[in-house]
Amino acid sequence: MAIKMKNEKVVQSQQPKVRKPMDKKKKKVITYSVLGGIALFLLAVWGVGTLLMGSIKPMVTTATVTMGDVEQVINTSGSVTTLNSKVYFAEVALPVSTIHVQSGDLVTAGDILLSFNNEAMEAERQLAELNLQSISGSYDNSVQSNSARVGELYEANTNIAVLEQQIADTEAYINDREKKISQKQADLAYHGTQLQISLQDYPNPMSEEYTNLQEQIQYNNYEQQYNKEIRAWQDEIAVANETLSGYREYLAEMKSQQSSSEASRMSAAAESELEANNQSQDIKANQTLGNLAEVEQGITAEFTGVITSVDVVEGATTMVGGQLFTLESTEEVKVGISLSKYDLEKVVVGQNANVTIGGTVYEGQVSKISRMAVPNASGTPMVAADITILNPDEAIFLGVDAKVDIHTAQVSGVVIVPVEAVNIDQEGDFIYVVENNILQKRRVVCGIASMEYVEIMEGLKEGDMIVPDLATATITEGMEVMPIPGEMMMTAGQSADGGQ
Repeated sequence: MAIKMKNEKVVQSQQPKVRKPMDKKKKKVITYSVLGGIALFLLAVWGVGTLLMGSIKPMVTTATVTMGDVEQVINTSGSVTTLNSKVYFAEVALPVSTIHVQSGDLVTAGDILLSFNNEAMEAERQLAELNLQSISGSYDNSVQSNSARVGELYEANTNIAVLEQQIADTEAYINDREKKISQKQADLAYHGTQLQISLQDYPNPMSEEYTNLQEQIQYNNYEQQYNKEIRAWQDEIAVANETLSGYREYLAEMKSQQSSSEASRMSAAAESELEANNQSQDIKANQTLGNLAEVEQGITAEFTGVITSVDVVEGATTMVGGQLFTLESTEEVKVGISLSKYDLEKVVVGQNANVTIGGTVYEGQVSKISRMAVPNASGTPMVAADITILNPDEAIFLGVDAKVDIHTAQVSGVVIVPVEAVNIDQEGDFIYVVENNILQKRRVVCGIASMEYVEIMEGLKEGDMIVPDLATATITEGMEVMPIPGEMMMTAGQSADGGQ
């Protein structure tokens, strides 16, 4: 973690620091020790003076609030595991000729892991091809036979529909003619009745009109028996009945064909089953051929990684579905860590991290946070999280321990104070400040913190005089004190690394 002062650019190197006769942290410790000694000396002098004079003000070491940068870093550790592993299973049943790897070997993509017996492979290929031909011939025969039955059924169904319509139309035609005949006969009969009534009521039987009525009655009787329209309609009905008989006979024949073709053709379910069985067998046969083609040159590694298990021996015949190898990638790796409830609230997916493995620092990123806490060995609930390593190389070993620094938050140009300056009581956080030589409690709102500095969001401003560490309990709030300026927050050119 880097802390830089306002208007000062500080670059934190990924490389280990070169040790000098006295590094900056040691220098800071010595500086604070010297200042502490001076403060203690002054306090001692003050004590003596107090006894002698009784009027010397208590002295406090102060610091001036400055602006700076704070980065919050969570330091933890975990073990390196892979993000991508593949278990190789046997897809063909063949004798194993050669196993080219052992557990723990590093392999690259394309390396041959295992070879099969070539003669056994060729025999298995020929068998699969013959099986494929048999499946195809049997299916085609069933389809052709069923197609003939389907054609006959289609013909019967089509003709039956046409014949039933023709029969209905012919019956309607006959019914229409019969109605016309009945209507014509009724009309003639009614006219004849009217003529008879007129003849009976006619007053003069000897008149010419009476004779005409008699003739009309005779003509009406003839028409009722020999009317041309009636006879024509009767002839049409006779022809229609003959046609209707032919339609019904053909309909009976088509229904018989329909019944026999329906009984011999496959049902929709049977057709679906035939199609499914054919596809299933065809897929299996082609899959066998494909699997044989894939392993013709042997089983190869799909990616660069480490063989973590070998579950087959040379000379044995593999079983389809049997486990052969486990390959774990070294190109896609992560570090599994555990987060406490205090760290969990600061960590989110996507945050950057530094991962140190064997002295090498890699770039990382928070890629996953579990949604469930699991108690650790001491019973403390911990949440698992993954840090994906973005730039892995062949120097990474799976299973080794790794140090992880997660950069959870960073602010620039804010009010900062030393961590030890922040106190807490039942009401919350506060800092001792000296204002007009009076020691006061100042309530503050803290932001993010590093191991050395805390962001102050509310309560202080740049230039305020604070007491980083109240050395004695005899000095209390409200007392008049003598401020003694101590070291500034951060001298020019220094940076602070730390995490929380």
